[in-house]
Amino acid sequence: MTELQREERDTVREVWDLLQPVVDAEGMEILEVEYRRESIGWVLRVFIDSPRGVSVDDCAHISRTAGDVLDMADIIRTRYHLEISSPGLDRPLRKPEHFRNHIGDIIEVRTTVPLQGRRNFKGPLDGASAGEIDVECDGRSYSIPLDLIERARLLYFKTMEHKSQ
Repeated sequence: MTELQREERDTVREVWDLLQPVVDAEGMEILEVEYRRESIGWVLRVFIDSPRGVSVDDCAHISRTAGDVLDMADIIRTRYHLEISSPGLDRPLRKPEHFRNHIGDIIEVRTTVPLQGRRNFKGPLDGASAGEIDVECDGRSYSIPLDLIERARLLYFKTMEHKSQ
């Protein structure tokens, strides 16, 4: 892992810890935090959700509140764009309960290091525990420790195709 990747990971962790109480207070949860350099510059993207769903007004409200909290904490020293978003159909999966809620669905996973010669996995989620997930990919089953997942997301349209077959 490069120094830049470590810095991005640490920033994500700090932002998540800082914003979680703010989002919890509004009856929502943080699904994912991304901090990366894109064509427009540095982008801090926070995906939120709630049992009732997330509206544009919810995103705007959390954006204002989160922006104030982040400005006061001053943990990000470079200029960045803050985006607060609902997860959409291809929702990010991070916590064990996120995975447990989507057993049988098609997911896409990228690991931080190769597992059995690969870092990218796409297929049905066969199982999920507190420490790992099981994904069927290319006719094989792979057990992937949660702490080695760089990112994972539900592939909604692939899941719908899979379920209609």
